[in-house]
Amino acid sequence: MKKLFLNLKNVILILVCLSIFQANADELFNKGKEVFLGAGNCAACHMLSDAGSNAMVGPNLNEIRPDIQRIIMAVRNGIGVMPAMEGILTNEEIEAVAHYTSIAAEQ
Repeated sequence: MKKLFLNLKNVILILVCLSIFQANADELFNKGKEVFLGAGNCAACHMLSDAGSNAMVGPNLNEIRPDIQRIIMAVRNGIGVMPAMEGILTNEEIEAVAHYTSIAAEQ
């Protein structure tokens, strides 16, 4: 019986940790969407279904589905006609918008 209690206790601990991680992940996703639509002004040029944006100046993010590192590099340094956002957005905002975009583009 004691062994079963310890296993149940571990399961509960794991579930609590996962729910905390999920809440943090959702906060980062939501913050990234906020940056995409607001301060980052990404929606003005990029199509991304989750954001409700359908601009065609930059690449369609639903089609190219960039990974998080590619997005971070493009946002920080700019690419083509896209301006560098380093110094305009904080590192936290850049990481959040990259997190959001990489997930939203996969959906």
